[in-house]
Amino acid sequence: MTPRSRQLLDTVLDDGTFRSWDTTPAPVPLVADTPEYRAELAAAHERSGVDEAVITGEGRIAGRRVAVVCSEFAFLAGSIGVATAERLIRAIERATDERLPLLAATASGGTRMQEGAIAFLRMAAISAAVTAHKAAGLPYLVYLRHPTTGGVFASWGSLGNVTVAEPGALVGFLGPKVYSALYDEQFPEGVQKAENLHRHGIVDAVLPAERLAGVAARVLAMLDPVDPMRLPPSAPARGEPTGPDEDAWGSIERSRRPERPGVRDVLRLAATDVVPLAGTGEGEAGRGLLLALVRFGSVACVLLGQDRRPQAAEPLGPGALRTARRGMRLAAELGLPVVSVIDTTGAALSVAAEEGGLAGEIARCLGELTELPVPTVSVLLGQGTGGAALALLPTDRVIAARHGWLTPLPPEGASTIVHGTPEKAAEVAAQQHVRAVDLLRAGAVDTIVDELPDAADEPEAFARRVADAVESELRALLPLSPVDRLVRRRRRYRTLGLR
Repeated sequence: MTPRSRQLLDTVLDDGTFRSWDTTPAPVPLVADTPEYRAELAAAHERSGVDEAVITGEGRIAGRRVAVVCSEFAFLAGSIGVATAERLIRAIERATDERLPLLAATASGGTRMQEGAIAFLRMAAISAAVTAHKAAGLPYLVYLRHPTTGGVFASWGSLGNVTVAEPGALVGFLGPKVYSALYDEQFPEGVQKAENLHRHGIVDAVLPAERLAGVAARVLAMLDPVDPMRLPPSAPARGEPTGPDEDAWGSIERSRRPERPGVRDVLRLAATDVVPLAGTGEGEAGRGLLLALVRFGSVACVLLGQDRRPQAAEPLGPGALRTARRGMRLAAELGLPVVSVIDTTGAALSVAAEEGGLAGEIARCLGELTELPVPTVSVLLGQGTGGAALALLPTDRVIAARHGWLTPLPPEGASTIVHGTPEKAAEVAAQQHVRAVDLLRAGAVDTIVDELPDAADEPEAFARRVADAVESELRALLPLSPVDRLVRRRRRYRTLGLR
């Protein structure tokens, strides 16, 4: 019978490309070297068809060479002993040395109890090897299979740049049997299911093994290094808009039309490829902010997109900004540009937002985005209200839709502060120079994407102009050194508004 680990690799890897890296397992540690344990290992070998709880090697996905490490649950519940850990670490280190992306497929109950504390401590070395792999700028993709619990989930199972899970898989820190034994009650049903973790932003997707290769191929294709000198020429981004001018209040009203295209419409109508990711990876879904790997034309990026439609029911809170910061970290790890899309009525005004650290998250977004070593582009797609908008704006290049606008408060709120009534919102908006064209003239915006005359009336053409402008700006930034980009970015925001 073919082991389940090999069945998975045969499903995911190109036919006939798997090549094992495994050698004879390391000796049993002295503290666990008993006749009974050796008999257990021999029986596990006979029953599972493999000589340890993981198999390692390399293969190809869509023709691309990748390293793989895969749990075999039939070998002592996929548990990690000293020899198992050594095999994993050597494979991870080899993948790093050979600069290969790494796909890890887990299915394990955690640490091998027969080897106790020594095996438990080896989880630290596995995590260190994965961290070094990622620090080298190499992708680490994780597929959480049924079941993945304990120390495996709490180490190499939770460190993926992108993490997906098997449908219906039990995935959790504390195994339900252990919980029942310790507390004499059943763990609540459904909490540790893959689908629930996805809803809470802990895993990026729930996919059957048959779809894993396709998604992995798309993710890895996004990460191909781009040679700016070999990119085909692109049309230059447009400067000032054509057609008659629009007053500030007219733009604000247009940006608030329910049918105005948002970030998801731009991606659906004009992106070359989109791989959605989910939440912070730390238990928050980040409502109202879309995180995805996206390709515009020939250039891939990490996209942080404010989606205004969910914000009608749930304004942007600290979880959304933590999701954005996850995207910034991912971009830095993988060397991908960041594109932020701003379209928000403002951050949440609530007890939960205050207690969740909203102000601090805005500050951290500003600091981290300003200092990112990768190219950055922001798109003022529509409404740009308050700190939630500001948090994603300070980038190398800023694109604005013709009817996009930026203000510290909604115009009605600013009018109330200045005049004691919201009735003079239009007057205040004009005085604050909130329009995209005003921001262009002040040097805060670099290019304007036209609306002819309104994006809501020509969504597909508008979306394509936005995508073309993003691609053009990214191409212009890619040849610059990280040092040059950072110097220019810092200077830009240091001198903005000074005469």
